[in-house]
Amino acid sequence: MKEIVFAGGCFWGVEAYMSRIGGVVDTKVGYANGELVDPTYEDVVTSTTGHAEVCYIKYDENIISLESLLNRFWKIIDPTVFNRQGPDVGPQYRTGIFYINEDDVDIILRTRDEQQQKYIKKIITEIEPLKCFYPAEEYHQKYLEKNPNGYCHINLEQL
Repeated sequence: MKEIVFAGGCFWGVEAYMSRIGGVVDTKVGYANGELVDPTYEDVVTSTTGHAEVCYIKYDENIISLESLLNRFWKIIDPTVFNRQGPDVGPQYRTGIFYINEDDVDIILRTRDEQQQKYIKKIITEIEPLKCFYPAEEYHQKYLEKNPNGYCHINLEQL
């Protein structure tokens, strides 16, 4: 199994979307690449921790390639917007691709460059190694499965 971490605004929708993709075997929402050790949701929403709301993804590369997964991710975000996705505003809602395997960088950069052709503005999605990941509280895990009418800025039908 391979792993990657995506930041795409509110983590509820990113997780719900990614968990529906064939070959994705596990998802977990959490906080990544900030300074505060073991943050809570209440800490992260203050916009002072440096953490992004993220979705950790474990996938079977025999079923879905990283390139295909990335192309699905690019489809659900606006990579040109700073610290915002949909109505969610703040640094915790920035977009990012946090890789675990250095070998993934070339594919990530290639898909970013391909996506750039679709935009006039520069893509500002962070692409960097995963420095830290802290799972979010249990009530955030699989939130939209537990709360089918819950808020989501992503069109979950666009698989």
